[in-house]
Amino acid sequence: MTLHDTPSSPAGADRTFQVDLRGLVDLLSHHLYSSPRVYLRELLQNAVDALTARRGLEPGAPSDAFGIRLYADGSVVRVEDDGVGLTEADVHTFLATIGRSSKRAERIAEQRADFIGQFGIGLLSCFLVADEIHVLSRSARTPDAPVVEWRGRGDGSYTVRTLPASARPRPGTTVTLTPRADAGDWTRPAQVHALARHFGSLLRHPVTFDDGTGGTGAPVNPEPAPWARTYPTPGARSRALAAFGEDVFGFTPLDTIELDLPAVGLKGIACVLPEAVPAGRRHGHRVHVKGMLLSEQAEEILPEWAFFVRCVVDAESLRPTASREALYEDDTLAAVRDALAERLRAWIARAAASDPDLLHRFLQAHHLAVKSLAVHDDEILRMLLPWLPFETTDGHCTLDEFARTHRTVLVTSSVEEFRQVAAIASAAGLGVVNGGYTYDRELVHRLPEIRPEATVADLDPATLTAHLDPVDRETELAAAAYLAQARDALAVFDCDVALRTFQPASAPALLVDSRETRHERTRSQLAREQDGGLWGDILGALRQEAPRAQLILNQLNPLVRTAVAIDEPELARTSAEALYGQAAMLSRRPLRPAESSLINRSFLDLLAHALRKDS
Repeated sequence: MTLHDTPSSPAGADRTFQVDLRGLVDLLSHHLYSSPRVYLRELLQNAVDALTARRGLEPGAPSDAFGIRLYADGSVVRVEDDGVGLTEADVHTFLATIGRSSKRAERIAEQRADFIGQFGIGLLSCFLVADEIHVLSRSARTPDAPVVEWRGRGDGSYTVRTLPASARPRPGTTVTLTPRADAGDWTRPAQVHALARHFGSLLRHPVTFDDGTGGTGAPVNPEPAPWARTYPTPGARSRALAAFGEDVFGFTPLDTIELDLPAVGLKGIACVLPEAVPAGRRHGHRVHVKGMLLSEQAEEILPEWAFFVRCVVDAESLRPTASREALYEDDTLAAVRDALAERLRAWIARAAASDPDLLHRFLQAHHLAVKSLAVHDDEILRMLLPWLPFETTDGHCTLDEFARTHRTVLVTSSVEEFRQVAAIASAAGLGVVNGGYTYDRELVHRLPEIRPEATVADLDPATLTAHLDPVDRETELAAAAYLAQARDALAVFDCDVALRTFQPASAPALLVDSRETRHERTRSQLAREQDGGLWGDILGALRQEAPRAQLILNQLNPLVRTAVAIDEPELARTSAEALYGQAAMLSRRPLRPAESSLINRSFLDLLAHALRKDS
């Protein structure tokens, strides 16, 4: 837009904006609308709103008395409706003034909620595919109203004239576009028909399409939405809704949840995905407003934890953004999101109470989504926590099964800690749950809320080592020299070395070194390095005796029995380093650079020793 001021304008006089329509159309096409295809949606929307206004004038008319007819033969695109129409004054006021909508007129302001569009710029979208818009309209408000013709051009000019009644015998509006050569992809007959079905398949007014080949107009929306139809049995209804969901989304739903919020006029379905999706990945949902498709990717209609469903809904009271391709975030949308979330909770509750097979299949696929919900929803927690699967020392099983076997349930703080101790803890008869995955540790700690007889505690290294059998005194004394060499070699890692017996015998060593103890040692080391400075004083105030890692050697393992008998100091150190490196790798935690270097060096030193021995 450019500011316009004529030379004759007196100082301080009001000025008016002049609109560069081509620039505005370019703005719409690149920043407001996602694609030129929206031109047909805007024309359909205007036609639907005109029909809504017409029904306000003639509420007793038959339901099929007024409709919308589309025509496309490759040379023109035409949209004709039996709506309220426009007078000549309306044309000047609404078609020639950008941003003003007839749906804001005082005479129908009280009906505003009945209309889809409220922004008054939709007709401009036609300039995305055509250089001229031809409108022929006759008002239904005045019986003898003349026919008004309006021609708007892409350069910002327009003409208006009245025509005899024979030019349009019945009230309504016809919009005709002559497509540009570069708009053929959006205006071919097959494409127009496909776009009409895409945007208008759930419209409540009859819509037909004619491709100019001489046949009768094909219905665009031959049937009401599936949730608006009647069925002979509940089973038939359920199958029809599932078939509709499969047709829309391309997968067979695990189950179909019917959605109905009368307060906002929302109806639709939620299709439960049959397979798991990555955590946090949110699918878009198909949202219609008063039958018109608004968005296929509306994530905001459901809370983040509900990524196990995809929805198709049609609503009356949701507010679209200016582009009419997304929903406006307001209190109504927030209330709808909360209400739909409650519907999903209720479905889970019904499955838990009456359909254990469905619940099992659902939890197999979507246990992570349910865990995220259970963390914040006490009802779901009480209902489903015993049935949720967890990784344990008994394999993957439910907490209910695990708690029946282990009165004390130990839980690790990380995946690496669980993998480090799982085999040994299992052999020692300890019941350990992997708490390293999202939500798992928090949920396991809430098990006593459901099963008061169960005890849950974090796995402490001392708990595990207390279940490892000590070696006899003679064996301990015989290994003392080796253990001293090993402690000296591993002092750089703040690691102590002990000799125990534990199952499985195939495990030569266990490295007990939790993430928290590593962080504490790092902080202590940093405090020592910063000693004397301000940062060192701060860390020193927090410093406690730094916990040490512990390398526990397994006396039952043949390799360890051979190692502790080594009397050559350098070879003893190298073997201890190799055992530490192997235990660190088995823990599957990230290796520090010094540990990676130690593993490489100890391997090469052992290889060199073996070669010297052979020679």
